[in-house]
Amino acid sequence: MRFSLFAATVLAAFAAVPVVAHEDEPAPVKTAPVAVSLTPDQLLAPYYEALARQVELPVAGPNPALAADATLTRIAVGSCNHQSAPQHMWAQIASANPQLFLMIGDNVYGDNAWDHDAGLESLRSAYALQASHPEFAGFRAQVPMMATWDDHDYGLNDAGGGFPFRRWGETLFETFWGSSDAVRSRPGVYDSSITGPEGARVQVILLDTRFFRSDLKRAEWTKDRPPLGSYLPDENLDKTMLGETQWEWLRQELAKPADLRIVVSSTQVITTAHQFEGWTNMPVERNRLLETLKSREASGLVVLSGDRHAAGIYRAQYKGETMWELTSSSLNLAFGNDNDRSTQREPDAARVTKFFSEENYGLVDIDWKTKALTMTLKGNTSATLASQTFNF
Repeated sequence: MRFSLFAATVLAAFAAVPVVAHEDEPAPVKTAPVAVSLTPDQLLAPYYEALARQVELPVAGPNPALAADATLTRIAVGSCNHQSAPQHMWAQIASANPQLFLMIGDNVYGDNAWDHDAGLESLRSAYALQASHPEFAGFRAQVPMMATWDDHDYGLNDAGGGFPFRRWGETLFETFWGSSDAVRSRPGVYDSSITGPEGARVQVILLDTRFFRSDLKRAEWTKDRPPLGSYLPDENLDKTMLGETQWEWLRQELAKPADLRIVVSSTQVITTAHQFEGWTNMPVERNRLLETLKSREASGLVVLSGDRHAAGIYRAQYKGETMWELTSSSLNLAFGNDNDRSTQREPDAARVTKFFSEENYGLVDIDWKTKALTMTLKGNTSATLASQTFNF
């Protein structure tokens, strides 16, 4: 870890504290170690303040604002975009003419060359490279965007609230995406918006499943255990996905008037068929989320997620309501194109489609006359992989 600037800053801060000696007083006797109550965030704050003055922070570039009175009928969504991979999907998504694009995690891969540097230089470089791609810049100049993060643009694979450099990761994210003052004013990157006239109001809620998340319960690998994830469900009541402040914010957001709510989680919500990262890792928190969504002010609802490097459409029944989730992943870092093999590898009663392992993006189409929502998964030539319509 390169702490030269950090160490100098902290030492300077301590050096600034005056030490007063009196000749007629005995020298103090050390009796016990002095307890240090500083958190990593507090300890690193002077370092990051100095670093922000010395390095150039990448920005994604100009982005048109979404008009508050716009009636949304098509929203696109994607995740898992590697800055060093081809950027061909931007033209495909643009050709679908979305009014809004949701970038929902692993928007760059900044931890691939992670070198335990508190300055997260590999993450900063990843953002800079992504901003340099003309395909991305052209798309961003044309289509309004909203974003949340997942682990690889948070700073470390599978990391949660214990990641000591999360504050700098947040600074990089908020600077790159041009986050609102509301987002910048609080820890984490969760965000929301309401767009459209009464009768056609769309609320987009972007959750932050990283900044506050408790540590996950790791599974022991054995020969008898199938390779469907590194974690076990953890029923510990003290564990959290969102943190209490964000939970309260979510409750307040769901009480606002809206006709359709789009709730974004970087990791999957409905499925419990695997033990990779997802809400399945914390069943108590998953139930809390479903209950919170169920208790919302009357509106339609769809959940969007990413992370998996594969895509599918999911359905669950919860207390008499059918809940739908569209998982779209990956834009340019797919693990293969054998959809049948992926489907067989991960059987899932909640998934109503194949598990598509090829590159993909998602569309959410809204028919306000019939109050119908259509979720569509598109491949890298914009061919339709799967589609599902439901009324709200």
